[in-house]
Amino acid sequence: MWPKTEKRVNLELAMLRELLDTYRPLLHKVQSAEPDYTEMAALSAVLHSFYTGIENIFKRIATEIEDSPPSGESSHAIMLGRMARPTDARSAVISDDLRLRLRYYLDFRHMFRHAYATDLKWRKMSDLVLHCEETLDWLEKEVEAFFLTG
Repeated sequence: MWPKTEKRVNLELAMLRELLDTYRPLLHKVQSAEPDYTEMAALSAVLHSFYTGIENIFKRIATEIEDSPPSGESSHAIMLGRMARPTDARSAVISDDLRLRLRYYLDFRHMFRHAYATDLKWRKMSDLVLHCEETLDWLEKEVEAFFLTG
C-alpha cells in the first residue's frame, strides 16, 4: 500500500539493528557486570540513538502517510501516542503495550538531553539497555504487520 514508506522504514529498522550490533560487546558485558561511568555514558548515547531511530520511523509514517507530523512542545509524546491509534489514513502502527514500553525510552532520551553524564544511574537505565534487542524485535514485528495489513 505504501511501498516507498515501507522501504524507508525498513532502512531505519536496519540502522537500528546495526546500532545494536555495533554495541553488542558492551550490551553483552552489562548483562553480568555493572558498567562504569564511561560505559554508562556510551550506553546512554546508544539509548538516545535507539529511540531517535524509532522516532524517525514514526515521523516518516506521519509525514508520508498522514501528511501531518505533530509539532510543538509535546510533539514527541503526541507522535508516540498517535502511532498506537488508527487514523483516517491508516491502522495503528504499534500496540498500546509497545507504546507503553517505548514511552520509557522516550523519557530516558528527554533526561539524557537535559542532564549531565554524571547524573546517570545504572539502576534507572539498566532495564532499557537490557531490553533493547527485545524491544527492537517487537517493533519490527508490529511494523511488518502494519505494512502487511495497511
